[in-house]
Amino acid sequence: MSWGTELWDQFDSLDKHTQWGIDFLERYAKFVKERIEIEQNYAKQLRNLVKKYCPKRSTKDEEPRFTSCIAFFNILNELNDYAGQREVVAEEMAHRVYGELMRYAHDLKTERKMHLQEGRKAQQYLDMCWKQMDNSKKKFERECREAEKAQQSYERLDNDTNATKADVEKAKQQLNLRTHMADENKNEYAAQLQNFNGEQHKHFYVVIPQIYKQLQEMDERRTIKLSECYRGFADSERKVIPIISKCLEGMILAAKSVDERRDSQMVVDSFKSGFEPPGDFPFEDYSQHIYRTISDGTISASKQESGKVDAKTTVGKAKGKLWLFGKKPKGPALEDFSHLPPEQRRKKLQQRIDELNRELQKESDQKEALNKMKDVYEKNPQMGDPGSLQPKLAETMNNIDRLRMEIHKNEAWLSEVEGKTGGRGDRRHSSDINHLVTQGRESPEGSYTDDANQEVRGPPQQHGHHSEFDDEFEDDDPLPAIGHCKAIYPFDGHNEGTLAMKEGEVLYIIEEDKGDGWTRARRQNGEEGYVPTSYIDVTLEKNSKGS
Repeated sequence: MSWGTELWDQFDSLDKHTQWGIDFLERYAKFVKERIEIEQNYAKQLRNLVKKYCPKRSTKDEEPRFTSCIAFFNILNELNDYAGQREVVAEEMAHRVYGELMRYAHDLKTERKMHLQEGRKAQQYLDMCWKQMDNSKKKFERECREAEKAQQSYERLDNDTNATKADVEKAKQQLNLRTHMADENKNEYAAQLQNFNGEQHKHFYVVIPQIYKQLQEMDERRTIKLSECYRGFADSERKVIPIISKCLEGMILAAKSVDERRDSQMVVDSFKSGFEPPGDFPFEDYSQHIYRTISDGTISASKQESGKVDAKTTVGKAKGKLWLFGKKPKGPALEDFSHLPPEQRRKKLQQRIDELNRELQKESDQKEALNKMKDVYEKNPQMGDPGSLQPKLAETMNNIDRLRMEIHKNEAWLSEVEGKTGGRGDRRHSSDINHLVTQGRESPEGSYTDDANQEVRGPPQQHGHHSEFDDEFEDDDPLPAIGHCKAIYPFDGHNEGTLAMKEGEVLYIIEEDKGDGWTRARRQNGEEGYVPTSYIDVTLEKNSKGS
């Protein structure tokens, strides 16, 4: 099937059909462009939606902790990735489909215009040949009529007896001339006819089929291109289906990760105060003095007065314990978190200790690196001056000392809180047994009242080690020396409970390092305190080691 043989006379129809094909191609390109805009707007709206509902966390306390919140934020992240895949679809369609269609439509217009111009030129040339043939035909016809007239005139004069011989001869010459011209036009007409027939045969069997074949191939390529673009349109979507499926699976996993029990426990951990519920109010008998004898009036009155004072004091203290159901005391945050309930205070202290331990580990690593670099400089002086590292090394040592002191101080506070929490149950039990005794009723240690002055706390800790070694400091007899040490670096000992020392100073060791980086030492004058273990060179007595 070929357009050249089947549609040899349908040039105008093919012109319209090829124009329709290009218009359809451009219409599909416009459809793809609008689809790309939809994908881009969809992705943009999804990203704005994620941005709107994703919290802006400025502090660590605002980070999501509940599993339902974490799952929702994971879903938002997956949705953000899904929006990215929609953008990928739009980019793929724009590059592979829309851009290709626009380039191909431009090339198609150029090619169609060229083929149609060739067809029109061929048709114009055939029309020109036909006109030449038609003109020669008309001229031949006219000469033939003139020759017939000349023959009729010659025959009339030849038959006329009155005509002179000269007139007859002249008519004969005119006949011969017309006959000769007719023969020439006949030959011209025959040549033009033969030429036109040849050009016409060539036009309809060679030129036009070739042009129509090119138009047919062009239209078929257009159809193939549309098919490829249809496939590319679908492939752009199909390529991202695995990633989109992973995003949806991530949303499902986020939904499965929601744990209602864990969220409930987190609510308890977040808001648990650690206090015991208030006990029963004791019965206060104000009618005892009615049944007393007059002889005991003075004693009774004194007892009643003292009883009233104690009762008021007791009621005031009892009211102080009811703050759990009213307003919490307001005040600035304290360093030891004593403004918080025991349970929350314990958590805050534990978090601070963990952070300090991480900082201490960093400083220790830095100290180790500086010591290694110092050893390298000492072995290879050309690489650097070991003395240049001394200020940085001293600064690192001071940071380590400061962090250790902070850790000990916070551990002491933590021990205080845990000790109170552990002993609160026994105190609660004893108060239940003696609930009728009103005198001397006190609020639990570390508890809060509406009046900040009523808060009962333990004695202040002077040093992080003080709570661990109170009994040893209170002993009248000094501890025996278990060895001696020599100071490698000077130590200022500004903090309470520490012992200042100079480089090269010799001290007695009265207590070994228990793993916290501090050693207890004593001078010859009897002054005792803690010194950093890393600052001294320790020599223990063999018979006392490990005591």
